[in-house]
Amino acid sequence: MALEWVMLGYATGAEVIMVMLLTLPGLGPLRKGLIAVISNLLKPFLSVVPFSLFLFMDIYWKYENRIDCESTDSCTPTELLRQQKSIMKSQRNILLIVTAIVFYWLLYSVTHMYVTIEQLNARIERLKNKD
Repeated sequence: MALEWVMLGYATGAEVIMVMLLTLPGLGPLRKGLIAVISNLLKPFLSVVPFSLFLFMDIYWKYENRIDCESTDSCTPTELLRQQKSIMKSQRNILLIVTAIVFYWLLYSVTHMYVTIEQLNARIERLKNKD
């Protein structure tokens, strides 16, 4: 299971880097190439969404089928510690899932905005040249 979380973490990190590169000021000449590369990567990165949902369902299933250590009589201190660690890891993983989905949405929105701006600028240039 750890490999799945590592892969999601790397994908999220790549999304963060791409969003940062698109939104940094001063990268005007480089931005056209970045937009082309990132718009081609959006479809493969869409797989992050169903993968995140699968991992979320896995966390939910583990939460529903865990041993309850509500009272101190039913569990040993080791089992109680294991349950607390499991809950903390689940919370961390949920945060990673939400971050991955939010950054994919941001990457898609920013890329779509820049593509639209380029199309509008090209249309303005054609109208200027037409007159």
